[in-house]
Amino acid sequence: MGIKKLLERNPVIPAVKDIITLEKALYSSNEIVFIIMSNIINIKDYCEKLKLKGKKVYIHIDMIDGLNSTNNGIDYIINSVKPEGILTTKSNVVAHAYKNNINVIQRFFILDSLSYEKALQNIKENKIVAAEIMPGLMPKIIKKISSQTNVPIITGGLIKEKEDIINAINAGALSVSTTEVELWDI
Repeated sequence: MGIKKLLERNPVIPAVKDIITLEKALYSSNEIVFIIMSNIINIKDYCEKLKLKGKKVYIHIDMIDGLNSTNNGIDYIINSVKPEGILTTKSNVVAHAYKNNINVIQRFFILDSLSYEKALQNIKENKIVAAEIMPGLMPKIIKKISSQTNVPIITGGLIKEKEDIINAINAGALSVSTTEVELWDI
């Protein structure tokens, strides 16, 4: 099944940041989970637990304490942890992951016109399965980017209310990632 269909079926993506949110994600109805914070010691265990519950796991490789996002770090995650894919903000990570046949969702922080233009260029040029636009409270930007690319758009960051999710989806995002547990089963 392709990422687009998975995102369409899962408009909210649990973002796991600790053991508490991991436990909640294990029993959520969501098929896809982002591990956005972990460490070199617990990442494999987190991933295995989620996969045992049938979850598609994407690991934010830039945020694993004790592991840097060099080629060796990426190879460790791909070969030992074996997630469905990775999240990253770095284009060099995208290139290495693509060469190793792992799905990549690239995160972009849109802070001004320059970062918007750079993100749009990277989305069009990089070999990613989806783009995550942050912060998630920018419906105009989400709409512009989703209308100018063929890559599925996810948004995240500062998503605190159901209204934030509705606004992002209405603007063109397929899914919204959030650490707010009470929003996971909307």
